[in-house]
Amino acid sequence: MFHKEGHLIIVFTFIFTAGIALGADYFIPIFWLKIALQILALGILILVLQFFRNPKRNTIINPDHIIAPVDGKVVVIEEVYEKEYFKDQRLMVSIFMSPINVHVTRYCMSGKVMFSKYHPGKYLVAWHPKASEENERTTVVVENKSFGAVLYRQIAGALARRIVNYAKEGQEVIQGTDAGFIKFGSRVDLYLPIDTKVNVELNQIVKGGIDCIAKK
Repeated sequence: MFHKEGHLIIVFTFIFTAGIALGADYFIPIFWLKIALQILALGILILVLQFFRNPKRNTIINPDHIIAPVDGKVVVIEEVYEKEYFKDQRLMVSIFMSPINVHVTRYCMSGKVMFSKYHPGKYLVAWHPKASEENERTTVVVENKSFGAVLYRQIAGALARRIVNYAKEGQEVIQGTDAGFIKFGSRVDLYLPIDTKVNVELNQIVKGGIDCIAKK
């Protein structure tokens, strides 16, 4: 199953791959060069297919859990000052996604979308300290009774060139459902209340829609 954001790219890549394979077979007489081009084109198609895959995740909805919004590695757990929305101290958990990770963003909890904003910006590498403030990004705040307001931020990386965000202010959302997509690269930051009990460790690999990031 592939994410809808990748359907057009997948079609074009398939046509490109077929064109290269047939063209090489017809126009290139050198056997090793023909095979090399066909393998390269097939490799590009496989990379695109794996990037836009959208595996079904059976999320167990729990109002007292914050679940991973994306697949990836936990690279930051620290107390920081969040200056865009809360303007106070928050507990930040950052998840870095490599190009081979699933790049679907899922709602980390059920609740009401209180804030949703897109910021154009740079394309620094996703782990750069200033990426969360200077890169292309979206900021979304979801609120419920268990945790109050929780902010998550989709951040483009050096390769990412488009962030897709489905959250609309006033919308009621369900934990684990599709919240957007980040094309080619990135990371997601979670800003939690200071008293939240973190359930992950640095360098831990987490699975979006499944693993518990924090508990009430």
